[in-house]
Amino acid sequence: MSMRTRRFLHPVAVPLCVLAFAFSAEIAQARELSVQDAVAQAQRETNGKVLSVQTLTIGKRKVYRIKVLTHEGQVRVIQIQAEQP
Repeated sequence: MSMRTRRFLHPVAVPLCVLAFAFSAEIAQARELSVQDAVAQAQRETNGKVLSVQTLTIGKRKVYRIKVLTHEGQVRVIQIQAEQP
């Protein structure tokens, strides 16, 4: 490889490496909620009793569908994405 080629690759290679590192760090920060954590979140949001939980896959995403009975006697359905930032 000649010096001319190396000079050309260096300015391109460095930003690509930085971009790849930033992207991989962003993916590493995302975490997946457990079913228990999703149920606890639904209970906090509604202050109700959980009746059922379903785990669904919508596209490539995992979603928890939680049916809750509120203190007012209404049934609410809460959907919580498993992947959290």
